[in-house]
Amino acid sequence: RLDPAAYDRMEIVICPPFTALRSVQVVVESDELDVALGAQNMYWESSGAFTGEVSPPMLTKLGVKYVILGHSERREHFREDDEHVNAKVRSAFANGLIPIMCVGETLKERESGFTQAKVGSQVWEGLKGLTETQVAGMVIAYEPIWAIGTGRNATAEDAQETISSIRGEVREMVGDAAEEIRIQYGGSVKPGNIAEMMAQPDIDGALVGGASLDADEFAQIVQYYKPS
Repeated sequence: RLDPAAYDRMEIVICPPFTALRSVQVVVESDELDVALGAQNMYWESSGAFTGEVSPPMLTKLGVKYVILGHSERREHFREDDEHVNAKVRSAFANGLIPIMCVGETLKERESGFTQAKVGSQVWEGLKGLTETQVAGMVIAYEPIWAIGTGRNATAEDAQETISSIRGEVREMVGDAAEEIRIQYGGSVKPGNIAEMMAQPDIDGALVGGASLDADEFAQIVQYYKPS
């Protein structure tokens, strides 16, 4: 179990597959855990003939608070573009959900010097039509595609540089909301690199992937501040 101090220092969100949402909800509620429930995706329409899709009201009925949108795998494998992501972000807010909007670049884009252009474009397109208050209350997760599930990861300095530029884009769009929005790093986050990441001034949290499947590793990441 986690050190109780972990719950006081940070917000912990668990985002299981759709089929496990109800089971996780029961555990969280029965154990009175201070853990928020999140979903890994959703469709932007609240109702209609969209067989196989999961709507925002379906999630809220299960006590879901957060939803991950625009994950790199959704963009790559399911051809979700910035317009789709923006529609989902706006729908999340309309249905009382907090979006975790993912942005990130490929290895080719990074090596070609297009990181800031690619990520900046995703930020601008993804936040279209949002109010300053909405932007301030959401989460952006920077996940360099080349560092997801590869064992490679951006250095803390690399992550800070890009996340700082993301905050700058948000500031240009909506002003002071840039100081309130939470911007996370995601990409091979592990117990061995989380403390260094979290020491950076613009990194507010982590979107944990593979390491979240190991309870001990995930607990170590959440409790990164404890002395070894």
